[in-house]
Amino acid sequence: MEQRMNAFEKAPGALRALYGLGAYLAKSPIEQPLLNLIYFRVSQINGCAFCLDMHSKDLRAAGETEQRLYMMDAWRESPVYTERERAALGWAEAVTVLSEGHVPDEVYNTARKQFSEEELIDLTIAVITINAYNRINVAFRTTAGGYQPGQFVVH
Repeated sequence: MEQRMNAFEKAPGALRALYGLGAYLAKSPIEQPLLNLIYFRVSQINGCAFCLDMHSKDLRAAGETEQRLYMMDAWRESPVYTERERAALGWAEAVTVLSEGHVPDEVYNTARKQFSEEELIDLTIAVITINAYNRINVAFRTTAGGYQPGQFVVH
């Protein structure tokens, strides 16, 4: 597919708002490897090739195993994820796919057992942020494959 436009070049002011969320999340008490797992899973759901390329490379550079990345789409049946990761993945999926019009109580209750209120808000902001990036990249067919690990690190 051919890229339609580079939204990041054409609308830098609009994208700065998203970058601000990334800077906030870089200081979150939620561990960065977990946030990257969430970004990867949500990008799978949304079919965002650019973000899948980016987050898989960042995860691998940070020491994530290929097995866990390969099994991500079936995380519920895979024994390789912690309870905290499972709670985060369930929350991320429920916030991304609002097919029932709400996040189920069961998903919320599971997440609250693993995350403080502040962390759950941060996790929600992370899901919102990656969904926004996914939608921009999918809409404008951002070219995937050229990302280098750490290229967009926010401090």
